[in-house]
Amino acid sequence: MKAAVLNSYDTTLGRSDFVVVAEVPEPKIKAPSDVIVRIGGAGVCRTDLHIIEGLWRDRVSVTLPYILGHENAGWVEEVGSGVTALKRGDAVICHPLLSNGATLAARRGNDMHAGGAFPGIDANGGYAELLATTERALVKLPQTLAPKDVAPHADAGLTAYHVAKKASRHLLPGEYAVVIGAGGLGHIGIQALRALCAATIIAVDRSPTALALARESGAEHLVTADGNEVAAVLDLTHGNGAEAVIDFVGEGSAIAHGLAMTRNAGFYYVVGYGGKIELPTMDLIVSEKTIVGNLVGTYPDLVELIALAERGRVRLATREYPLSQANTALHDLKDGKVKGRAVLIP
Repeated sequence: MKAAVLNSYDTTLGRSDFVVVAEVPEPKIKAPSDVIVRIGGAGVCRTDLHIIEGLWRDRVSVTLPYILGHENAGWVEEVGSGVTALKRGDAVICHPLLSNGATLAARRGNDMHAGGAFPGIDANGGYAELLATTERALVKLPQTLAPKDVAPHADAGLTAYHVAKKASRHLLPGEYAVVIGAGGLGHIGIQALRALCAATIIAVDRSPTALALARESGAEHLVTADGNEVAAVLDLTHGNGAEAVIDFVGEGSAIAHGLAMTRNAGFYYVVGYGGKIELPTMDLIVSEKTIVGNLVGTYPDLVELIALAERGRVRLATREYPLSQANTALHDLKDGKVKGRAVLIP
């Protein structure tokens, strides 16, 4: 089969070819619960760029070369002898973690902290024609949703929904939610917030294209990240800051600005990564702000997100590329040329 393979890291992201499209062996059924999925769409994520940079090599055990792609959807191609809920031809979206379900965390529904393989991160992923996964990781898609149109929900959508769901549990009508980074994840997070709560949503981004997408997605206020964004948000929130700030950037000035935009006793949710959170402990005590990390989401979160997508409450802005143009898609993402999410089509 054809696949886009990462052969070596590029710490400066300076190469023209981050991956090489080549013929590789097809994945095989190895256990009764295994499923082979024929990929209909594989999302291109900024985490893929971080993997190429080598930021993940000390976090996971992986040997190069391997296949990227952790946002995957398609059709069941083959099933193991123990698979009963799926059959060949079923349209599915893949939860990104392959948990065996035996740990206590998994039994509580928290597979992200239950261990197991993570295709595209520490195992071969979906930048390919076929993907090896398991029955436990698959969610059937309704007939109204095509795999290529929802593939980024497997991580980007799932992550955005997961954090929006957390924030919605405490956001009340008349309160404020700030979304920093209104592009690939942010436009999904805005829609999820709109579907789950009645807070006023403020989008912050430096890109006019991303801010326009934020407006389309339901943000009431748009703030340009030009160095004056903290003052603008404080003005919109009557000097108090927002009850919830969701930071989809997580590096550079976004962190300090995000904390400054968070009102006392408010919540700062960190989704993007690459930077550091540094603040005096006395400031944290006096303000009673809560800092919350977010790692993808649960299987039930993905089921709920697909239900919202089926109802048209959460729509993905996507740009399609053939698998042969994987490097073009990665460079377009790096250069800020993608509105929403890029999707590779084998």
